[in-house]
Amino acid sequence: MRQPIWKTFLLCLLILSGPSAAADIDRIQLPAVKAERVRPLVAIVADNAGTETTDLVVPYGVLKSADVADIVIVSTQAGTINLMPALAIESDMTMETFDKVYPAGADVLIVPAMHDNRSDAIVNWVQEQAQKRAFVVAICEGAWIAARAGILQGRGATTHWYAFDGIARQFPKTRWIRDKRYVVDHNVMTTTGVTASIPASLALVEAMAGYARAKATATELGIEDWTSAHVSAPFHLTVGRAGLIARNYLAFWTHEILAIPITEGFDEIALALSADAWSRTYRSQAIAISGNNRVKSRHGLVLVPDKENNKGYVELLFDQKAASSKSLDTTLETIAARYGHETADLVALQLEYARRE
Repeated sequence: MRQPIWKTFLLCLLILSGPSAAADIDRIQLPAVKAERVRPLVAIVADNAGTETTDLVVPYGVLKSADVADIVIVSTQAGTINLMPALAIESDMTMETFDKVYPAGADVLIVPAMHDNRSDAIVNWVQEQAQKRAFVVAICEGAWIAARAGILQGRGATTHWYAFDGIARQFPKTRWIRDKRYVVDHNVMTTTGVTASIPASLALVEAMAGYARAKATATELGIEDWTSAHVSAPFHLTVGRAGLIARNYLAFWTHEILAIPITEGFDEIALALSADAWSRTYRSQAIAISGNNRVKSRHGLVLVPDKENNKGYVELLFDQKAASSKSLDTTLETIAARYGHETADLVALQLEYARRE
């Protein structure tokens, strides 16, 4: 029996609006590389006064590992970038210098969370890069900067669980989405909390160089997949968790400075994940130590370490041979052994990471 035309039309609508069409929102379609470039130019913008450690270092490390783009760390001022909650690095160039060297702008702009997400200099620069057709990636609470730059208006987006309700109230013209590690809508990508930088960066690698390159990079880093799948519900602050923060913070006599010795060629991803986690216990602060004033990572990131002095800190072992991504699981296990499972869970909560038991 011949099917009525209206039923055929309805079936087509259902197919177009089904899972395959929904999945397109997370499919990255990068613009063509700008004239006279062989491969994409990726700028990672940073505020010298405070930029989130993992949000900056992980995309840098993943993209450098994949060797699919030229990466430049661009800061508000020349010199050292203080990362938060731990570490310090050198900038490659200032925003002013970048504009002179690359007047056409970046192909991809990565925006980490920053201490001052209202900075006019950064918000305006991000807006200018978007106007120059950069594909913008806002990691974690970098979404505040992207929203203030006006590039999330009318788009689907996400952010760290802690900021979600506040940013949704302040920017109601953006469609805020839960239960996704990252959301891609046209020329902008946003992610959930800190550790979403890993799958988001691998998704960028796939968009730039294909699935095989992304898979090889993921395998090298110890990552099994980089889909946007995520369950947001477990990530929220409870009375018990707030109480633990207060207890850990107020017990100042138990606080520690934990020193991670580093040498030339260190794994920047592993160091960032470990230092970030240890500095979120409310009992410890991680530092990197070396006998040198500057130390280069395996992919060229220039770290500004603290000086070795063997005073006032506990030295931590840093496994250089483990897969980069595994350092977070190892660190959380060590935190659990040192401070208890509740504190390890609290750290994972802040990183929006589903801890592996």
